Amino acid sequence: MPDRPRAAHLSDRRHALYGQAMPTIVDRIAHADTELRAFVDEPGRAERVAAEVDEIARRWPDPERRPPLHGVPLGVKDIFRVDGLPTRAGSELPAEEFAGPEAAAVTRLRDAGAVVAGKTVTTEFAYFAPGPTRNPHHPEHTPGGSSSGSAAAVAAGLVPLALGTQTVGSVIRPAAYCGCIGFKPTYGRVPCDGVIPNAPTFDTVGLFAAHLPLVTAATAALVHGRVDVPADRPVLGVPAGPYLDQAETRARDGFATQVAALRAAGYEVRDVAALDDIAQVNRQHMVVNLVELARTHEPWFDRYAERYRPQTAAGIREGRSTDAATYTTALDGVHTFRRTMPQLMADAGIDVWICPSATGPARRGLDTTGSPAMSVPWTQAGLPALSLPAGTVAREPGGPALPVGLQCVGRPGADERLLAWAPGIAEALNDPTSGAFVG
Repeated sequence: MPDRPRAAHLSDRRHALYGQAMPTIVDRIAHADTELRAFVDEPGRAERVAAEVDEIARRWPDPERRPPLHGVPLGVKDIFRVDGLPTRAGSELPAEEFAGPEAAAVTRLRDAGAVVAGKTVTTEFAYFAPGPTRNPHHPEHTPGGSSSGSAAAVAAGLVPLALGTQTVGSVIRPAAYCGCIGFKPTYGRVPCDGVIPNAPTFDTVGLFAAHLPLVTAATAALVHGRVDVPADRPVLGVPAGPYLDQAETRARDGFATQVAALRAAGYEVRDVAALDDIAQVNRQHMVVNLVELARTHEPWFDRYAERYRPQTAAGIREGRSTDAATYTTALDGVHTFRRTMPQLMADAGIDVWICPSATGPARRGLDTTGSPAMSVPWTQAGLPALSLPAGTVAREPGGPALPVGLQCVGRPGADERLLAWAPGIAEALNDPTSGAFVG
């Protein structure tokens, strides 16, 4: 993994946090990314980035008035439109098919001072066909999907902040596999304008970051505001039952250790019977996802079917073959689930669900992105979810140690509260990312 640059604090607004280091960032991408392959190739990157740095210097000449993300290098998943860069969505389709106004999320982060370091690799159309990105800890292992490039770029120290999206588990899982922070806000809080859809019922803009203060600052920029929240300690809930049984033994053992650490730190952790219907929840998520994926690709698939990768084409065809009644029933189930999960949290008196971020550490090989099962219910319910680095686990005796994450899931709309609680939880896990962010 490339060496990380020196640490910086968000509170120091007198200096450009990253502007002077931007040539180093560009150089790092040019050299270190030849193996990692987290970024989409971009001829003339150095010149474009230098022009952006000059522009923010002109835009905010007074150091005292610079915005909170001034000069922060930003990776952008290649399903977001970015002015001045083509959008390909990890596909072989013509970029002109996806042209349009810049994504609102990109504009908001640029308005907060961020500098786009480049487009990051995505699985094809944010579905399951992997891109070339490798896991920064062990290159022969998957980085996860679909926001693979964003997670790997942050974990490897190429950029401190990156945009991703989650339709099933595409922020939380790669964050866990790569060992960085991943945050999926409440569904609908961040606009998806200018993002190529996957399944609009679930699509959510998310973030990867090296440290929690940067997640908080970037989230405030994305949602256009900051809400002060009390620094009380949350009641944590473990969703006991068949949902957790989906995790591999090594992930459950690691999770038990994390729960013990939180209890030892003074957190109240309650076991709550939940998600007995996880098989149904998984099925209805898949039905809605595939039907909406097929609808999204109606303008392109018939004309370019031969350019789609087999996994994506199969998903689109399955969505097309699903009858309207099956889709309607599944969608009704999704809306019912979105009502019942927050009520269950209220009835159980818990503020945050905790659970593994993924079914286990990253698998060996680049032909799969891993299982998103641990994210399905939280994405379907539209709840804010945060993956915190939580140590390493070996997949097999004598094998390499790979990162795992603790997933923390808040109540709907309680994004700021979840982020305010996160440093305490991270500290209990002995996670160094709870403090200053790197640049």
